[in-house]
Amino acid sequence: MCPVSPQAPFSAPPDPSPDPSPHDSAYSWLRLALTIAVGIVANVGMWAVILIMPAVEAEFGLTRAEASVPFTLTMIGFGLGNLLIGRMVDRIGITRSLIASAVMSALAYGLAVLSPGLVTLSAAHVLLGVGSAAGFGPLMADISHWFLRRRGIAVGLAASSNYLSGALWPTILAAPLAEDGWRTVYVILALVTLAVVIPMAFLLRRSLPAAAHGLAEAAAAGRAGSVGLSPRALQLVLGLAGIACCVAMAMPQVHIVAYCVGLGYGPAVGAEMLSLMLLGGVVSRVLSGVVADRLGGVRTLLIGSVLQGLALVLYLPWDGLVPLYVVSTVFGLSQGGIVPSYALVVREYMPAREAGRRVGFVIMMTIFGMGLGGWMSGWIYDLSGSYRLAFVNGIAWNALNVAIMALLLYRARHPRGGAARPVEA
Repeated sequence: MCPVSPQAPFSAPPDPSPDPSPHDSAYSWLRLALTIAVGIVANVGMWAVILIMPAVEAEFGLTRAEASVPFTLTMIGFGLGNLLIGRMVDRIGITRSLIASAVMSALAYGLAVLSPGLVTLSAAHVLLGVGSAAGFGPLMADISHWFLRRRGIAVGLAASSNYLSGALWPTILAAPLAEDGWRTVYVILALVTLAVVIPMAFLLRRSLPAAAHGLAEAAAAGRAGSVGLSPRALQLVLGLAGIACCVAMAMPQVHIVAYCVGLGYGPAVGAEMLSLMLLGGVVSRVLSGVVADRLGGVRTLLIGSVLQGLALVLYLPWDGLVPLYVVSTVFGLSQGGIVPSYALVVREYMPAREAGRRVGFVIMMTIFGMGLGGWMSGWIYDLSGSYRLAFVNGIAWNALNVAIMALLLYRARHPRGGAARPVEA
């Protein structure tokens, strides 16, 4: 008679089917839906300062430039926050990072409400920018772990929550702002952030099994070897590309209202064109995700950058009202997928366990590029008295981005030293 192991009566019968992959699963799509919901709330700090700017200017008796300082500092905090919170995600996970960010944002809203003047208000918005950043790069990095075949569309949808936040919240908050003032609006946002982000963060507690990183790590190692750059060198190259594309992107996005005022169309028309850009950006991010799942992040980024350059060129010969509406729509449809594509490139070429900080760094550089481009376009306008040279400057920076992406694509297609072509995920 065959001996029976003492543990046999207590062992579960073998499962004839292997464990399903955690990638692209039903839970992955549920997690994506939760990620978008969190992003819509967490990102509002980036847009709220624009909403309250006229009221703050009137209350504190500020100039337009002084009233813009909190927005500038919010963007600086937002850029730094993508890097800092990205590192937190790598170390302690997305749940605790989101909770810390939500508390930070709520404290920032509270400090702003109690602000007696511009200095305290500006300090509060640095903190608000850092806290709000959790809703952008860190969420993109986190959701990218849960998809392989549909990673592009997942990251694109997660990134769209930023634009959706900018489109939805000004409408929701318009009535409280008009009736009760900007401080009431910030109290509302503090409470909503805590009530929504923290509970949803707990719903994102599930972590990806360590073994599930294997396929992504192998594919990334193959691609990284093909371009002949270390992760640090590639990260710096992508950072330069991010600055270049966003200096170009900033010209229409930051100055379209002022441009329309200068042409005699008024600020309301400029605001409508900005809305068209944002809505086009949402569509672009989704479509770019679909394209990225077929062509990869580098090719998708290159296509978006080329299209953005062409859209910028279209601003030069046409400044009529109808053509500007059309060109602004084309611009939004062209540029929206560029920034999320950087997250895809990072995931395709760099170690998965470093995704938070690597994505955070590159996204930080794109935010700094937006800030630099916004200032540079205004500086060129002050020198020349026209936005024409500012558009030309944007086109030149965009060409640098195209050149960097084309070089990376060339190196990947022609590996140095006869290396094998990279594995497609």
